[in-house]
Amino acid sequence: MIEWDLPNVHHLQVVVPKQAIDVMGHVNNTEYLRFMEQIAWHHTQALGLGWDKYQQLNRGMVARRTEVDYLAPAFEGESLLVGTWIVENDERISITRRYQIIRESDGLTLLRGRTRWVCVALDSGKPRRMPPEFLSGYQLTARED
Repeated sequence: MIEWDLPNVHHLQVVVPKQAIDVMGHVNNTEYLRFMEQIAWHHTQALGLGWDKYQQLNRGMVARRTEVDYLAPAFEGESLLVGTWIVENDERISITRRYQIIRESDGLTLLRGRTRWVCVALDSGKPRRMPPEFLSGYQLTARED
């Protein structure tokens, strides 16, 4: 049984590819960051804020700070469920996402993490206030207690 830390998870399934495995025989820590970016972008697109909208608005969200707790290893061929929630939105320039990665076969949580994303102008890379489309699109999907 899969137990997500928070309700209303946005998730996707990934199967660990051979190229994700490091010399220690398990998923390399940088691959987990890729999974986290993948689910963040997948969720962003589901919210109607894909690359076309980013370009139209000259705004995008970039990672400012990421914290990761690696709890257990994953191995080639395993099916993982990667989930995310938006847990903070300062309604100015930043949002915070939480992540959880679960091994589907046994329901074990392999990773918990969070990233603070900051709104920037695409043409300059400088921090800018979120446009109205981001304020309405990046609403909280879960509350932390």
